[in-house]
Amino acid sequence: MRVLLTGGAGYIGSHTALCLLEAGYDVVALDNLSNSCPEALRRVEELTGKKAPLIVGDCTDEATLENVFSQYKIDAVIHFAGLKAVGESVAKPLEYYQNNLDATMMLCRVMKKHGCEALVFSSSATVYGTYPEMPLREDCPTGCTNPYGWTKWISERILTDIAHADPTRSFVLLRYFNPIGAHESGRIGEDPSGIPNNLMPYVCQVASGKLKQLSVFGDDYPTKDGTGERDYIHVMDLAEGHLAAIRYAASHKGVEVFNLGTGEAYSVLNLVHAFEKANGLTIPYRITERRPGDIPVCYADPKKAAEKLGWTAKRDLTTMCRDAWNWQKNNPLGYNVK
Repeated sequence: MRVLLTGGAGYIGSHTALCLLEAGYDVVALDNLSNSCPEALRRVEELTGKKAPLIVGDCTDEATLENVFSQYKIDAVIHFAGLKAVGESVAKPLEYYQNNLDATMMLCRVMKKHGCEALVFSSSATVYGTYPEMPLREDCPTGCTNPYGWTKWISERILTDIAHADPTRSFVLLRYFNPIGAHESGRIGEDPSGIPNNLMPYVCQVASGKLKQLSVFGDDYPTKDGTGERDYIHVMDLAEGHLAAIRYAASHKGVEVFNLGTGEAYSVLNLVHAFEKANGLTIPYRITERRPGDIPVCYADPKKAAEKLGWTAKRDLTTMCRDAWNWQKNNPLGYNVK
């Protein structure tokens, strides 16, 4: 079975490529390299001893997609590709809506033309917006606070409507919580451009001396230590969730949505102290003002994925912290080929 990964050279895409290859799948990646690096897939090939061809191009471009589907017999697609920075989406809403929605619609159109019916979509827990009741279940009310989140929500709506209109389709929508960590080899990991937007790569860059200190946004939330609590999931657990989703899509029609999270909430300071303990390091930090739109607590109810996909997250916070630092210390400049 051959799986196309759009955005396959990115952080989650490259780890999923490795997981699929190890499970015996053939993998083809399509990536415009706007926020990723071909070195990631070269290392995936090195680790697995298997090829993962990379086509450099954009999945908003019909001719590019036609070439991929004509050259390779694609049996299923995992759709990671898209612009993904929340702050940037607020500043550039039109760019986000056009890119992310066009990519989803163009992909569905070309897939249908080539008889490819199974798609796993990279969605996000941002679709739950500020819904306050925890844990978050797949049937909780949705609604977003930024254009990035709305592009995920609207893409989910588009895919749901297509699946309802066409009973041959099989769409699985995966709502991620907070992926962190890296492959245990330290050969592939998260390589953000510029100053990181997410907590773990920021902590890693402070640990390496690249950044002076960590900013903790708010210590007056109604949580155990006053800092925001989130559901952190190891990226390899997340990758294995995609493998389970591809298997599910191969044997089920229609559309299903699943949370991919651990079901546990860790605060910012929990994570910082776990990182220090796991790696024998000290992370200097300072408390700053809350960020607009941040909510006190966000974590998943992952029961549906356990019941229907047979998937649960297995790696604990210590492992996430250890693997994240193993990647950072062995790759202080990331893939260093940009």
